[in-house]
Amino acid sequence: MKRPKVIFLDAVGTLIGVRGTVGEVYCDIAKVYGVQADPIAVNEAFYDSFKAASTMAFPGIDEDEIEEREFGWWWAIAAQTFQRAGVLDQFDNFAGFFASLYAHFATADPWFVYADVRWALEHWQSQDIELGIISNFDSRLHRVLPALKLDGFFSSVTLSTQAGSAKPDPRIFEIALAKHDCAPEDAWHIGDSFRQDYEGARAAGLRGVWLRRSEVESEQPVPA
Repeated sequence: MKRPKVIFLDAVGTLIGVRGTVGEVYCDIAKVYGVQADPIAVNEAFYDSFKAASTMAFPGIDEDEIEEREFGWWWAIAAQTFQRAGVLDQFDNFAGFFASLYAHFATADPWFVYADVRWALEHWQSQDIELGIISNFDSRLHRVLPALKLDGFFSSVTLSTQAGSAKPDPRIFEIALAKHDCAPEDAWHIGDSFRQDYEGARAAGLRGVWLRRSEVESEQPVPA
């Protein structure tokens, strides 16, 4: 197998995961605002809303508008989630709730680092392989990575909202490769989505690696 110059990784679902479930996090914060909801129903409603949403990429807009667009994109997801769960009308202050929710996901608190991540990153770094992130997440990742002490591993972070294109579009891979002055055939991309990460990388000429994580994986060390 040819040694890569650069290894790119996806972020959510590959490097980091949500503690518990998204539904549990949403419901915990909703309780502060006087709303009681079923975490299982909210979790299912979230994924239905997420799948139905438009791609989180904003081509052709000014850089100073990106964070406002990201905030609005997630606002719509959250509102649709609670609407689908049948409890949106319980909120007296949805704006306050969502501001708290959005800020929460910019911290380390709702996230964990998968148990196999740090040793893999340390190993590749010791081999002088450049590391980068290609993610369909938003600008909050720039705050989450240092909060989880992962930022020091990566020399580039390419986000769909900032690139104006999202995986599996080849353009986002091209933008990431240019940051390393790297040809596609000299790079790998590892991620948990078959379509976005594996097929997207292969279509852009990179070696795609599909990471099939189990639903029960966590930050707990795996027994030898």
